[in-house]
Amino acid sequence: MMRGDLEQELGQRYAAAVRSAFDLDVSVEDSQIRPSGRERQAQADYQSNAAMGLAKRLGRPSPAVAAAIVERLDLGDMLEPPRVEGPGFVNLTLRRDWLERQVAELRCDDRIGVALTEAPRRTVIDYSAANIAKEMHVGHLRSTIIGDSIRRLIQFRGEHVIAQNHIGDWGTPLGMLLEHLVDEDRIHGADHSISELNSFYQAARRKFDGDPAFQERSRRRVVALQAGDEATLALWHELVDKSLRYVERLYELLGVLLTPADIAAESFYNPMLPDVAEELESRGLASVVDGALMAFPPGFTGRDGRPVPLIVRKSDGGYTYDTTDLAAIRHRARDLHADDILYVVGSTQRLHLHLVFAMAREAGWLRPESRVEHVSFGQILGPDGKLLRTRSGESIRLVELLEEAIERAAAIVAERSELTAGERRDVARAVGVGAVKYADLSGDRNKDYVFDWDRMLAMDGNTSVYLQYANARVRSVIRRAGGEVPPGTPVVLETPVERTLGLKLARFPTAVESATVHLQPHRLCTYLYETAVAFSDFYEKCSILGAETEAIRASRLVLSELTSRVMVRGLDLLGIEAPERL
Repeated sequence: MMRGDLEQELGQRYAAAVRSAFDLDVSVEDSQIRPSGRERQAQADYQSNAAMGLAKRLGRPSPAVAAAIVERLDLGDMLEPPRVEGPGFVNLTLRRDWLERQVAELRCDDRIGVALTEAPRRTVIDYSAANIAKEMHVGHLRSTIIGDSIRRLIQFRGEHVIAQNHIGDWGTPLGMLLEHLVDEDRIHGADHSISELNSFYQAARRKFDGDPAFQERSRRRVVALQAGDEATLALWHELVDKSLRYVERLYELLGVLLTPADIAAESFYNPMLPDVAEELESRGLASVVDGALMAFPPGFTGRDGRPVPLIVRKSDGGYTYDTTDLAAIRHRARDLHADDILYVVGSTQRLHLHLVFAMAREAGWLRPESRVEHVSFGQILGPDGKLLRTRSGESIRLVELLEEAIERAAAIVAERSELTAGERRDVARAVGVGAVKYADLSGDRNKDYVFDWDRMLAMDGNTSVYLQYANARVRSVIRRAGGEVPPGTPVVLETPVERTLGLKLARFPTAVESATVHLQPHRLCTYLYETAVAFSDFYEKCSILGAETEAIRASRLVLSELTSRVMVRGLDLLGIEAPERL
């Protein structure tokens, strides 16, 4: 069995043929192996147009270059004889018997052909970043969902992943909330709900913005917190404990992997801040400007042409979010020994994060081979094209959004008489939460998307409901067949739709690898949707249980079983459940 990426394997063979024919050093990517478009699928499975680019380098006609490559291409038992068409396109078709064996073996492989990495790396991934004493709102949704899916993909590849939930529990926002609670005599022992704390925070913000005396008291409260004042710390601990219990319940409802063990809050880095400032200043990487300690990473200038700074220490001696983020990246590089550091943060933070990355490079905290990347994403918009908010203009509470999703999904499954009341509740949760997640993950994360209940809960089109239904249909067929067929059952790809489905299933490792390498879950979503469409076509045109022979019946059941395994595994990598019945 050939484990791993089909396109990678074909690319390696193609690159070897180029080296043999022309003594050129080319990479797998230079081979430009791509699946044939729908209009050409009847002629070939894959196509390469690399010969045209090579022809310019060699000064030879591209058809002749393509012919020389084809002549030296290692076909093995994998490929039919290639064909050269047009100005130098090379068409590659997998042998039917090879593809049949591949599908049969993938069905028996726990990882469905996805190979574990041979050289695991340590990846730190920063995502979600809830805030203490504030309800999570729709603005937290994308970081949490995208970060969780990328974490799952990287872990499935065999990397060592360290999640970091950079919770906001320190600084001026907490200082003004604590001071407000003291002002209102809402201190120790009061059993405040998270909604009440959220209201207190909003009141504190209004007071802070309009009352200079309160501003000053809030800043002194921050100093007391940083200095370890016992009364202030006791109240702070109450806020943190209550908030974290709320966050944990919400993560459970959302079905993400984050646990309390993943929390690395702002307060965690507080003891490190003076050392970060001292290190940068002593090494000449930061200097005092107008009483504040500033660092100026090279290559960043504002519209006025002046260098853009990171404020390491304010003129009053306090530290900033810049300092905390510098401490965090230093900790992740030095203490967590990260090879890769990923920040799943909105695109609006691009400049800030790149300043921090550049400073970390200049300070030597990151090894030359270390990778640090801003995994950015766009915003969630309402039907009016503006940021998704309530009618009153406030941020939508995340728990309310998820509860509405589950309620809407419950209406979809309410008429399923074969389900018990408990099963309908579980399915409604899987469908509702899955729909919210998939709507986010199925598009390019760098783009904004419009939140549309009708579209995300549709039974057709590129939605999680459609994929979940495809899997439920497969499971129904298998139940009616009396269970799964034995391992080693031969696969027969006799008709065009069987071959199309078999080839799509064999591309699962390619889809997973592409989504993982590019940190783009939408690539996996697109693949799963195309696979579900291929299965639907197969289901409509090929009788499974009533096949003409027992061998064909068994083969079609294998295709069905592998489709289900691909759907379940693929959805799980997106953090979405796949109910047996729907």
